[in-house]
Amino acid sequence: MKKIYFVIFFLSLSAYICKAQGGGPTLENLKIAYITRELNLNPNESQMFWPVYNSYWSEVVQARNRFRNDQIAFEEILVNVRKKYRPEFKRILIYDNRVNAVWIVDQRWRETLRMELQNRQRLRRPGP
Repeated sequence: MKKIYFVIFFLSLSAYICKAQGGGPTLENLKIAYITRELNLNPNESQMFWPVYNSYWSEVVQARNRFRNDQIAFEEILVNVRKKYRPEFKRILIYDNRVNAVWIVDQRWRETLRMELQNRQRLRRPGP
């Protein structure tokens, strides 16, 4: 009888754990993993990098929302935001080539995301 209770307890516990884990990695977690890997951040750098990056990205999103229909104004603001955050990234990443890689990796992440979205949309469309 104890074995039956143990099995029932184990099954209910494993169902609870599976439900608590959710449906998988979020887009934000995938972005963090991608950028961390591409920039080869060690744990100490990562701990200092992400608050600065999140602040940078917040300003980029605000600029995009503000200048949604004016690409030139957005690009101008983007350059200014990058100039503003460059010294902060340099303090963390030390070398100029790693700081420049932040912008490149960020662009590649967005391009990868766009391509994945296009591929998924193509797969959803009924074929000819």
